[in-house]
Amino acid sequence: MMDNRNRDRGTIKWTSLMLPEHVEMVKKLWKEDQRVEKGIMDEQKAVEIDFLLQRALTDNLTVQVRVHNGFEYEDIRMKVTNVNRNNHAVVGVDGQTKEKVRISLDDIADLAIL
Repeated sequence: MMDNRNRDRGTIKWTSLMLPEHVEMVKKLWKEDQRVEKGIMDEQKAVEIDFLLQRALTDNLTVQVRVHNGFEYEDIRMKVTNVNRNNHAVVGVDGQTKEKVRISLDDIADLAIL
């Protein structure tokens, strides 16, 4: 027979001793464990993105850019104002904040004209 008095509650008993800052740091570490790796883009997709960027720039269209930010993918709505091939960057204006946005061409995973 096992003695029920010796049963441990695991991590539950430690969470009440942690400061909120520590809980946030632990959650951040867990999020880093769930990091999404950036895939490799094929040449056809790169040509398609380049074509859509040129069209958005020429016709002043709003685009939704899927960007890999180092941890995961995020979508940014923006109007393209410049495509700088020398610096490998796209410059535009964010659709919500109206702030200037600069995105590296290497970080772009997908692009769609809205």
